[in-house]
Amino acid sequence: MARDSTLTARLRMATAGLPAVEEKQMMGGVCFMVAGHMLGGARVHKDGVRRFMFRVGPEREPEALDRPGAVRAAMGQRQMKGFVHVDADTLDDDQLAAWVALARDYIATLPPRKAVVK
Repeated sequence: MARDSTLTARLRMATAGLPAVEEKQMMGGVCFMVAGHMLGGARVHKDGVRRFMFRVGPEREPEALDRPGAVRAAMGQRQMKGFVHVDADTLDDDQLAAWVALARDYIATLPPRKAVVK
């Protein structure tokens, strides 16, 4: 997996209005965190497909998987419940914003993260 500066820039723009957004290098790409919770990320996978990943939660996963270009996220052989990969080349900016909103709605239900002391 590799970083993709174009995908990262698109996700950066789509999350620009959210409070407390941070970028972290994770899982071979760039992940976007909101208030310490992973919202999603962007990268090029080993198969060459450019994908976004979104954390939609287990309850909304079936709805998310019904959307065009979405598949359940996996890390190696392990399926990641509540996460979906979306083929980035199928998304226009409005569709990307809808995915960000779906992920934002899920992480808003999570308890606050404790501050990490370094």
